[in-house]
Amino acid sequence: MAETTRVSTVAERYANALFELALDGNQFAAVETDLANFASLIKDSADLKRLVTSPVFSAEEQTRAITSILDRAGIGGLVANLVKVAAGNRRLFVVPEVITAFRQRVARHRGEVSAEVTSAEPLSAKHLAALKEALKAALGKDVALDTNVDPGLIGGLIVKVGSRMLDGSLRTKLNSMKLAMKEVG
Repeated sequence: MAETTRVSTVAERYANALFELALDGNQFAAVETDLANFASLIKDSADLKRLVTSPVFSAEEQTRAITSILDRAGIGGLVANLVKVAAGNRRLFVVPEVITAFRQRVARHRGEVSAEVTSAEPLSAKHLAALKEALKAALGKDVALDTNVDPGLIGGLIVKVGSRMLDGSLRTKLNSMKLAMKEVG
């Protein structure tokens, strides 16, 4: 498998089921929006991240808490059902991988290439559009971007497309210079 990020078989199964249901119901837009909203909730809340990843909580506790969170966030339909089923099956920890796998599946369906971009700060719409155009010109295909922020990069970008990675981060450049300085001195 040459996707941007390797995902588990369980995540692939959940993502494929969600894809098929979204395709049958012509609900890609709603599912993508709800998945993006849920991914943002996980990124922004340490408590939710702990609920999703910790094996300490029972399936009932996870389901009860996740139902309340989804209701308050206005996330319903297929995504809410998927997350609740994952919680009930003690598989809530795979939901972030399911989101990645679903995005990759949709990108393939649309004939797009999926790219993962990590930057030190959130990219503006203008920069995202320019990056998409540059990748499209280089790859010859439309590109679906999955963006992440890692302040530790200091500056620059890391772009992963398939098995290829371009690391233009300031952190990597500084580490390379540090290594070169050690070899000289």
